[in-house]
Amino acid sequence: MRAVDLIVIGAGPAGMAAAVEAAGAGLSVAMLDEQAAPGGQIYRAVTGAGAGRGDVLGKDYLHGASLVEAMSALGVSPLCRAVVWNIAPDAEGITVTYSQDGRAAQVRAARLVLATGALERPVPIPGWTLPGVMTAGAGQILLKASGVVAQRAVLAGSGPLLYLLAVQMVRAGQPPLALVETQGAGDMWRALPHLARGLRGWRTLAKGVALLAQLRRAGVRRITGAGDLVVEGDAHAAALRFTVGGQVRRIACDTVLLHQGVVPNTQISRALRMEHDWRAGQHAFTPRLDAWGESTVPGVFVAGDGAGIAGAAAAEQAGRLAGLQVAHQLGRIDAAAREARARGPAARLAAERALRPFLEVAYPPAPQVLSPADTTIICRCEEVTAGQVRGWAKLGCMGPNQTKAFGRVGMGPCQGRFCGLSVTALLAQAHGMTPEAVGAYRVRPPYKPVTLGELASLDAGETP
Repeated sequence: MRAVDLIVIGAGPAGMAAAVEAAGAGLSVAMLDEQAAPGGQIYRAVTGAGAGRGDVLGKDYLHGASLVEAMSALGVSPLCRAVVWNIAPDAEGITVTYSQDGRAAQVRAARLVLATGALERPVPIPGWTLPGVMTAGAGQILLKASGVVAQRAVLAGSGPLLYLLAVQMVRAGQPPLALVETQGAGDMWRALPHLARGLRGWRTLAKGVALLAQLRRAGVRRITGAGDLVVEGDAHAAALRFTVGGQVRRIACDTVLLHQGVVPNTQISRALRMEHDWRAGQHAFTPRLDAWGESTVPGVFVAGDGAGIAGAAAAEQAGRLAGLQVAHQLGRIDAAAREARARGPAARLAAERALRPFLEVAYPPAPQVLSPADTTIICRCEEVTAGQVRGWAKLGCMGPNQTKAFGRVGMGPCQGRFCGLSVTALLAQAHGMTPEAVGAYRVRPPYKPVTLGELASLDAGETP
């Protein structure tokens, strides 16, 4: 079994920054990531992006290449296509079991940084399971990884990612047919009291304003205050229907890209039994951490959007803080050096986070998504509807883990990653409880599907 000082799971901005700080202090680092190359979702395929794709995706995207180069210069070589499926902390360290190319292996370290990022919030509306319907993030992945642009697409939902993707589509020569946004003027007015504090993050705010200006110049149609979204179609998405001001409208299209914000990926942090808190502004659970990102499980840190949504710039700074604290705990830098090197990242992290309350109020998830109609599927793996969950609540089902016994919801291949928040919200509404009181799915290893062959490939005596 390989032994190192620090294991980093996730090669996005937070994971790469943590690895750079730790390796720069002289620690040995093992980095595991499921993708084919480092970069995470935000910098996906950045190492292979040519000048043309860089022009489409923007200079913020290309910044990821500098983090990859910094890791390489320090001798950190990510293990790519490595799927982590078990983590076992003990009094002396942490053992991580993963599979790569059909074989399982283990690595052990004194400290662990989880930089698993975010998931897009599911958008359970009628027709969202039709071919031709994807999340905005999936559309962006196609663009980053393959240079493929969705054809005759309507972008629908709420959140700044819609603007970024729309501008990237414009630059690629295939602008969206329209942006249909569920937030309205009332949301923006309610967000204004948070703007003064949010001005600390003026750089991010300025980028958003610039994106909107580019969309106006390109003539991309924006419709705000939309509700009752329905994707029409039989075998494939054919149109998006919605209401605005009491009027029903319809846009014919071939692709619908849905987005209602992103939420922390807490699958592993829950499996490790970390304490979590309900963050009302993000409508999601987040792990409880100290100022350096250390969780309630000693020696295990969480950095980036997996600790609470704040964006790529904030994720990078949080990763730096976690890496510095690990280096200090393992005796490579003293407290004075840690404080001096952390001062800049901490200030930049605070500035980025200051904008979040404004964005959370200005771009809330649509009520239709938080409380889907009875006939809407909320668990795609097991084809469970919102109405079924409400029915189980009437029969006495009080929490997400009980729903598994009632109807297998959350027991499919995604293991509740995508339906978990919807189930929690539905049960909370049915019982008049808070989401925090209802709780979330209990996660156990393996976190991802694993074959018997992968289990058998472990060396004798290294039973996970």
